[in-house]
Amino acid sequence: MRVHHLSCGTFTPPLTGTIVCHVLLCETDDGLVLVDTGLGLGDYADPRRMGPARHLLKVASTPAASAVLQLQAMSFDATDVGHIVVTHLDFDHIGGLSDFPAATVHTTADEHAAAVTAPDALDRRRYRPAQWAHGPAWQLHGGRGDTWMAGLTGHEVLPGITLVPMPGHSRGHAAVAVDAGERGLVVHAGDAVFDAASYADTTPSGQLLQPMRKLRAFEQAVGRDRAAIARNHHTLRQLNATDGVTVVPAHDPRIFEDVAGSA
Repeated sequence: MRVHHLSCGTFTPPLTGTIVCHVLLCETDDGLVLVDTGLGLGDYADPRRMGPARHLLKVASTPAASAVLQLQAMSFDATDVGHIVVTHLDFDHIGGLSDFPAATVHTTADEHAAAVTAPDALDRRRYRPAQWAHGPAWQLHGGRGDTWMAGLTGHEVLPGITLVPMPGHSRGHAAVAVDAGERGLVVHAGDAVFDAASYADTTPSGQLLQPMRKLRAFEQAVGRDRAAIARNHHTLRQLNATDGVTVVPAHDPRIFEDVAGSA
């Protein structure tokens, strides 16, 4: 399948520098599939949907960056998107769900419970129910799934697209692996890692700078399980070192620029 890399939202917090919302658009034989959505038109129209975190993150007001308008610019329509596979349900990953009301939304059963049906006190402060108030068609994937690769398990939610549970950032977080054919396997890590230098032996342009260190500190502060986050970094390092596998985090602009430029 053909995979496009989109940035569907930009943050400019004062301590970490620019942060992107990295989204995958997959052209499959059965229509379009999105991996995450980034921010949506509803978020730009009513920023309160994003909650108080928008003030800290300093969300750029760029509706044209929404997935639905980027798709339209590529001569696609919102109804062409039949499925959305989400890494987790934080506001900056699912704000565009309401722009694709006919799409089936795939997530882990644990993440759906944390956000929708059984949130605890921390979860209630975290998630933004207004973003799914339109009533999406959820498809939940319970447990760890079947044997996948590198000792991991996952759920093949669609041909060539696998939801790989990686809790830690949130209770039901997952990575999403997409088979891009000759271009190899793209693993959208979501927020299982914030900074690419946490899993790759590289600091693009020689830059593991202070903003990235602060981004790592932010990752620890907002995560639910620090030990699990560390394990996920190790797992992603192993995956990224595997021939034909490219790991992409949701928010590192350096990686987005690298993969978007080569797609």
